[in-house]
Amino acid sequence: MSTEGNTRTGKDYVGSDALYAEVQRTMRLCAEMNSGYRTEEEVRGWLREITGREVPETVRVFTPLHLNYGAGVSFGADCFLNFGCTLLAIGGISIGAGAFIGPHCVLATEYHPEEPTRRHTLLTKPIVIGAGAWLGADVKVLAGVTIGENAIVAAGSVVTRDVPANSVVAGSPARYIRPIKSDEDKQEQQ
Repeated sequence: MSTEGNTRTGKDYVGSDALYAEVQRTMRLCAEMNSGYRTEEEVRGWLREITGREVPETVRVFTPLHLNYGAGVSFGADCFLNFGCTLLAIGGISIGAGAFIGPHCVLATEYHPEEPTRRHTLLTKPIVIGAGAWLGADVKVLAGVTIGENAIVAAGSVVTRDVPANSVVAGSPARYIRPIKSDEDKQEQQ
């Protein structure tokens, strides 16, 4: 296999033996982490081994968690991932401080060209989940998307483009619904 460009820039990517070995390593470690009950501290220990980087003591992840490339993921302080999330992270996934990710969410940095002759080529673009963002259950975030700080993505949404900070989006594809209302705004409406 060969590499055609940098996987973090969205360029064409065919593969490499080193990447394949890292994907296999990540999947093996995730299977071991997911093989029974783990305390929060144990999960963070597994995540440190899987990602090869520091994981803040305030990160909380409910297993099972499915990753294909641990080195591509970074966790901010106080972030939370609920049961059954899948992170396809060859393109890089950054989860901001205080972000909440609901059960069964999928963050996929990887995609393929439409042309049948190139479809086995892997393309990637990074995903950024901003600080304080909240993804409801079963949200899908596609390659190259940035979810802005404090944004809310309604359950079941498919996010195909960037989400502005402090906004609510919903649907498939996700569309802007409204700005997030402050407690003062809610009191004025009553």
